[in-house]
Amino acid sequence: MIPQETVDKILEAARIEEVVGDFVNLKRRGTSLIGLCPFHNEKTPSFNVSVTKGIFKCFGCGKGGDAVRFIMDHEKAAYPDALRFLANKYNIEIAEVENTPEEQAVNNLRESLYIVSAWAAKFFHQQMLETNEGQNIGLSYFRERGFREDIIKKFELGYSPDSWDAMYQKAISEGYNSQFLEETGLIIRKDNEKVYDRFRGRVMFPIHSFTGRVIGFGGRTLKTDKATPKYVNSPESDIYHKSNVLYGLFFAKKAIRDADNCYLVEGYADVLSVNQAGIENVVASSGTSLTVEQIRLIGRFSKNITILYDGDEAGIKASLRGLDMILEEGLDVKVVLFADGHDPDSYVQKFGSAAFKTYIEESKKDFILFKTSILLKDAGSDPIKKAGMIREVVESIAKIPDSIKASVFIRECSSILQIEERSLISELNKMRMGNAKKENFSARLPEETLAPPEFFETEKGIDSDENQEKEIVRLLLNYGHELVHWDGITDTYIAPYVISNLSDVKFDNAECDMIIQEYMKKLEEGDLPSVQDFITHANRQIADLAISLVSSPYMLSENWFAKRKIHVKGEKDNLRGTILGGIFHLKKRKVDHILKNIRDEIQSENDQDNQAILMRRYLQVKEVEKGISQFLGSVIIK
Repeated sequence: MIPQETVDKILEAARIEEVVGDFVNLKRRGTSLIGLCPFHNEKTPSFNVSVTKGIFKCFGCGKGGDAVRFIMDHEKAAYPDALRFLANKYNIEIAEVENTPEEQAVNNLRESLYIVSAWAAKFFHQQMLETNEGQNIGLSYFRERGFREDIIKKFELGYSPDSWDAMYQKAISEGYNSQFLEETGLIIRKDNEKVYDRFRGRVMFPIHSFTGRVIGFGGRTLKTDKATPKYVNSPESDIYHKSNVLYGLFFAKKAIRDADNCYLVEGYADVLSVNQAGIENVVASSGTSLTVEQIRLIGRFSKNITILYDGDEAGIKASLRGLDMILEEGLDVKVVLFADGHDPDSYVQKFGSAAFKTYIEESKKDFILFKTSILLKDAGSDPIKKAGMIREVVESIAKIPDSIKASVFIRECSSILQIEERSLISELNKMRMGNAKKENFSARLPEETLAPPEFFETEKGIDSDENQEKEIVRLLLNYGHELVHWDGITDTYIAPYVISNLSDVKFDNAECDMIIQEYMKKLEEGDLPSVQDFITHANRQIADLAISLVSSPYMLSENWFAKRKIHVKGEKDNLRGTILGGIFHLKKRKVDHILKNIRDEIQSENDQDNQAILMRRYLQVKEVEKGISQFLGSVIIK
């Protein structure tokens, strides 16, 4: 258990913009920061970070919270694990009783898989550096490939002993559970219950998560036996999904953001060599063809991808169609082709860092033009093949969301292909219309699932006070700590003033009522709640409501005053009117309900005396309603 004193220290140190900034490329907009939401797919940013409030909020998917909640949601971590993550980031020591390996292994499945994977990476690394077999085989291989010691340590490279179960026996002797070794794919159990190491006799490449935890491995054999697969990768597990992982991204994300470009290569060695040359913004897909999830990972940090291919034309042609996904995600793609049998690893090792950078700058081509030249060369003089390749190129252009970019490529391809621009535009429009019909069809809901307009009018527009109740809570959260300096009302805070004026009002919305009740309770105890108390509230529904109410997707541009010298009044400029307006709008709604109920009673009452009593009551409430309406009118005018 983490002591409360340490928890407070962690929460005080955690800066929301720094925590989120490790995962999302944030750009300033007014007083907030915006970026693409990491929790759902989007091309237009709806993810906001408020530095002053210390919260994030996505207006697309609705997720929101503080720094701890972000780590919990993003890393699928429990609250204590999220605190440990932040403590590690800010170098805060947590004074906890250290668990034994056995105790750690049974805490929970997911954390146990992380623990076992981290132990295995350390085991492989030590085997390579500290044993004769590891040094003679594993370390010698990496040194022959030209990798320096700092790169070997940075990427935690290692060696798995060429023995049936050396790693397994070591893990068991140290108290690790064989179930977790099996679930991470470190061992394989046969039907006869015989167990052996998956990666025996291979050099090891640990695969790190977005946050730097070891989640899987790639193992390369050094044997020449053709029956032995060259590479073996970890199978899918609760912590490792290869379609969501890019090798080297943990080490590359800051460099990708700084350079506003990501180099995408094919293999582990390519990442290591390019890194060693001082170019850190490089990643590789983890033993899989490029996936949409991997593209979106890159898109969090940069809209520019440069793909570095070796000279294998057959492999390039096979991957061209898949790369259209990058265009669909709105990213700009350039391609560099290494000739003479070179790949990024061999080229940088032979010619050095400076020549490598120069070659990339001089050789990179836009993906559409690169694809056009490759397919045109393949089609030769065959008119049928040429017609097919033209459609394939236009198909790629149709994937580009930006119409201006698409127009530029149409013009360029028209020149290269020697075909009229209008013919390409015509084909492009046909494809886009076809794509639009497909999207509309797939997005269409069955008619019976659509609620009639009256539903929304009845629930939210006429009978519900939810909007007015939420407005009161919003005002409390945003301005509750403001001191009142109004005529006749001074030396009090807005929160107790609002609460005292609502003592006769019952809130229908459950979450709003809970917040109001908590305000009342705290004020009776002589304490004034802050917005942070509700943002970090243990009740997730209260926390979500508080975050939603203090966040806004809109903000006034500073240019109104900075460039045009136009001062636009905000609600704080007439805070008295804002607060009293909120209180009396809610009271008017409640009074309207009372009047409606009395009218219903009068209509159903047959006794004339009772009707007279109800009429007198109705007129009394009507006077109250009239006074509220007059007050609201005067507040609005002021």
